[in-house]
Amino acid sequence: MHKKHLFLFLFCIVFKTVSQEVKRGVLFPEKVGFLYNNANEKNFLFDDKDYSYSTNTYKLQLFYSLGKWKFFDFELIVQPQYQVLRHQLQNEFFVLPTEENFEAKIAEFTTPKTMHLYAFELGFLVKKKVFKKLDFQLTIGLGIGTINTRTERLAKGFTFIENGSLGFSYKTSTKTFLYVGSNIGHVSNFDTQLPNNGYNIVGFEIGFAYSLQ
Repeated sequence: MHKKHLFLFLFCIVFKTVSQEVKRGVLFPEKVGFLYNNANEKNFLFDDKDYSYSTNTYKLQLFYSLGKWKFFDFELIVQPQYQVLRHQLQNEFFVLPTEENFEAKIAEFTTPKTMHLYAFELGFLVKKKVFKKLDFQLTIGLGIGTINTRTERLAKGFTFIENGSLGFSYKTSTKTFLYVGSNIGHVSNFDTQLPNNGYNIVGFEIGFAYSLQ
């Protein structure tokens, strides 16, 4: 089974399980959802000529209410995720002749590659009602993960992920919500390994959530 299909299959299992009539406790989410994100570094903020980089991200989301303050609602989002990354070094001179085996590295990094990143992210969400069924929301996310392939910008293995998102959530029925937004993201390893130039991306995202209340 393809990894993307496996992730969707697991999401369906989790969705069905938590939707059952069970006793609600501290760990029981108010909503469960799924989010798809598409992003790349070719954008108005970054557009680095040295390399190409794009992502397709699939997130399972569990929403927990953190309370209200004035006109704002606060939520915590638990977001295990799977990312498919496509990367290619465009500027072969990015790899310096002083590096060990630099010719082999140039050949390796200038070859287009598909990579995979697995991560666990916590999102802090702030939302404000715009209309009766429409909310504006801001989300700040921070997580840890692992990437399975090295590049000239980032070592294989442990990574941090950081995300910021702006968007709108529309209540499509008494139980369902549709989200559309944009995001800015960063991936690096906090200098736990070298190299650690990291990646910066801007993209769009769409999500669906189901209320368990």
